[in-house]
Amino acid sequence: MRAVVFTEPGSPITYTDVDLEAPRAGEVRVRIAAAGVCHSDLHVKRGEWDAPAPMVMGHEGSGVVTELGEGVTTLAVGDHVVLSWVPPCGECRYCRAGREAQCQKVATVVAPQGVLFDGTSRLSVDGETVHHYLGVSSFAEEVVVPASGAIKVRDDAPLDVVAVVGCAVATGVGAVLNTAAVEPGSTVAVIGCGGVGLNVVQGARMAGAERIVAVDVLAAKTHAARQFGATDCIVASDGDVVEQLFALLPDGVDYAFDAIGRTSTTEQAIRMLGLGGAAVLVGLPPTGSRASFEPLVLAEAEQRILGSNYGSVRPSIDIPALVDRYMDGQLSLDPLISGRRPLSEAAEAFADLESGSVLRTLLIP
Repeated sequence: MRAVVFTEPGSPITYTDVDLEAPRAGEVRVRIAAAGVCHSDLHVKRGEWDAPAPMVMGHEGSGVVTELGEGVTTLAVGDHVVLSWVPPCGECRYCRAGREAQCQKVATVVAPQGVLFDGTSRLSVDGETVHHYLGVSSFAEEVVVPASGAIKVRDDAPLDVVAVVGCAVATGVGAVLNTAAVEPGSTVAVIGCGGVGLNVVQGARMAGAERIVAVDVLAAKTHAARQFGATDCIVASDGDVVEQLFALLPDGVDYAFDAIGRTSTTEQAIRMLGLGGAAVLVGLPPTGSRASFEPLVLAEAEQRILGSNYGSVRPSIDIPALVDRYMDGQLSLDPLISGRRPLSEAAEAFADLESGSVLRTLLIP
């Protein structure tokens, strides 16, 4: 099969032939229909995150199940699936407690080692092991993934659209509905109006937030946020964003979501809070980043800082529900997709993302 391979930071990614083994016990093979290009992939390409190499990239995607490994009973050949970059093991104490986004086996084996649950890879080139990315590696014609990472969705949902549910939508909407549990009538600020941030915006709309302030360095992105539910916009180039926020909402906000993950944006989110407010860290920063805040202010105002990994989702429950909401007209996905490119143009898709000119590009094998 053909796939996109990352070798080391600073080196061009390659579109090349990769060998894919058959699924083993508890795994499935999926023919990829579409794969989304995300800033998390860009972090790896730039060397901002530690990642094993060589590696087939991609962690957001959808497809059709073509083969079952031994013991798989939850899926059938022909099922339409959205891929989850947290394939819950179902056995660790976090999974048993319903906190599947914190799966211990994913955090200690799958993600850092670039392998599947048994500690090995199904990918190779000329006999040399190639690693998986987050148990997915969707920048490929086919993948082998844990069965728990292939989430069955309704057959009438367009696979070249719902692919984005597997990361951007689940992460953004989940941060609002699951991690923060935003209440109706709340005030919300969202820093960063990319693919994840716009889903935070529409998650806040779905939660019934009264005021939703979209913040970005690009005016076009804040304007785009209005179609997802933003009531107000702040453009960073117009001045200090925290001062602009308090000019709109003198009491601060109940929830401030950092959908970028820079030290500066994390600190801005904390400073935007009103009494009892919560800053929710959704965007993931480069390894080793440090942010600062004044603990006395946080304590006296009874404010909170919440980390949100993958929107605190339970993939087998939340992903099909999000697809249903899209099909029922409650969730907007099509405007998130800026365009589609063949898989062979992954390098160009990364360039588009780095330029800030796109929200989500889908790669089509």
